[in-house]
Amino acid sequence: MGQGKQTSSVTPLRAMSRAVSITAISLLVAPSAFAQQITQQQSAGTTNSRTTATSATQRTGANNAAPDADGAGDDTTAPANPSAQARDTESAIAPTLTTQPDDQTTGSILDEDMRRLNTREPRLDETPVRRVPESVSTEQTPGIPVGSFVLRPSVTQTINTETTKDGGTKKSRGFLETDMGATLTSDWSRHQLTVTSEGAWQKNISGEGEEQPSFKINGDLRLDLTRDTVGHITGGYNFYREDTDDPDAITNADQQSDVQEFTGGASIEHDFGILRGTAAVALSRSIYSDAVLSNGTTVSLSDRNQTTGTVRGRIGYELSPALIPFIEASIGKTNYDERTDSSGYQRSGDSYGAKGGVQVDMGEKLKGEVAVGYATADFDDDRLKSIDTATLDASLLWSPIRGTNVNLDLQTSIQPSTAAGESGYVSHQLRSTVDHQLRDNLVATVIGGVTLRDYPSGSTISDETVYTASTGLVWNINRYLDFTSTLGYELTTRKEGDDSQQWRAGVGLKVKR
Repeated sequence: MGQGKQTSSVTPLRAMSRAVSITAISLLVAPSAFAQQITQQQSAGTTNSRTTATSATQRTGANNAAPDADGAGDDTTAPANPSAQARDTESAIAPTLTTQPDDQTTGSILDEDMRRLNTREPRLDETPVRRVPESVSTEQTPGIPVGSFVLRPSVTQTINTETTKDGGTKKSRGFLETDMGATLTSDWSRHQLTVTSEGAWQKNISGEGEEQPSFKINGDLRLDLTRDTVGHITGGYNFYREDTDDPDAITNADQQSDVQEFTGGASIEHDFGILRGTAAVALSRSIYSDAVLSNGTTVSLSDRNQTTGTVRGRIGYELSPALIPFIEASIGKTNYDERTDSSGYQRSGDSYGAKGGVQVDMGEKLKGEVAVGYATADFDDDRLKSIDTATLDASLLWSPIRGTNVNLDLQTSIQPSTAAGESGYVSHQLRSTVDHQLRDNLVATVIGGVTLRDYPSGSTISDETVYTASTGLVWNINRYLDFTSTLGYELTTRKEGDDSQQWRAGVGLKVKR
């Protein structure tokens, strides 16, 4: 994973600028010299051709300087044949235009970029080459050079209001939220490391309600092993506070549990011609802190701490570069730190899954994949029923027109439960995001989603459906500053029990580099 080679300080754009300047001078010099000769011919008569050639050569050099205020030329007698002057002028300038450029002005950076597997990150003092002009809303900030990396940080400060209603209980609060994000990208000629992070900190300024801090960081090291083999090494950390509406949340707690998740994995993909094979392994670790009740006492949730490992394999058949059908199988193992939880159940177990689908890549218009399959989860405790379900998964990015992007995500998963006698539920989640560029510097976003929590028949917990909808505007004041506004609504309905709903609105400023 070496660094990029040193390149010439003269970029292709600078070389192009020189050529344009020379061409412009030639276009200005020849017509002006020709017009000047006609004027002098009318006033002074003619001279011999030798004098004409001499005066043309002299004036060719003189025309590069600024003319006199009164527009008069030199004292040389005007030529009898203006076309001869034009030919002499062209012959004087032609060597400059036809000189063969050296490596410094034409090839070093561009040629190296064609050999690179990663696009070269431009330096702060270097104008990047853009094939397609970018709008203010899509233009990327230059970032901060950090060795062989480029760091692009951002900070968003918002003021928000939130109203929550759960049955007959209603709470409202006003709070400040600071969101921080950063992307660190390597500038290597081979391999690539990308690290992304985001976090949120909340502070109530009025009313009552639970603050919800969060932080997430993920890294992906891509290894270009051979021409047909690519490997990935991933790692991440995620911190968040469990939501009050979560099925496993503690009832009437002033502060829910803080959850820490550690993830790691590795994968390798090889191209066998028309076949593509992928093998991957993933490991995750979840740690739960104590929940704080309204009377100040705490409830230990250490019996929920767990470690999960998963092995996955996929084989795809390339009908074309844009269409690849595939089949995939996975097997997983979950181990809880405490063999028996506080309710006396052994919740460790195994999971299995298989699916088949198609991967689509039609460039900017449509890309992603769709798959159907089957998944099951078994538990060590015989009193906990196995959970199995048909699955439908999709992740698609569609751009119907320029400036509009539609992102569709559909996911089916099995979620374990901590309630006594309950093994878990099946989660069916659909989420859609639409981004539309209203103007060059104004982008509107609409997000809608629905989540169905389907418990097995005979369960003591009723099914739940969560509906979410939100909209927002981002006004790009300039390259480094955005004005943001959001409005969101969430509704949770239950077959048994009270429904809950939440409204949230906020405005703020985002500073990015």
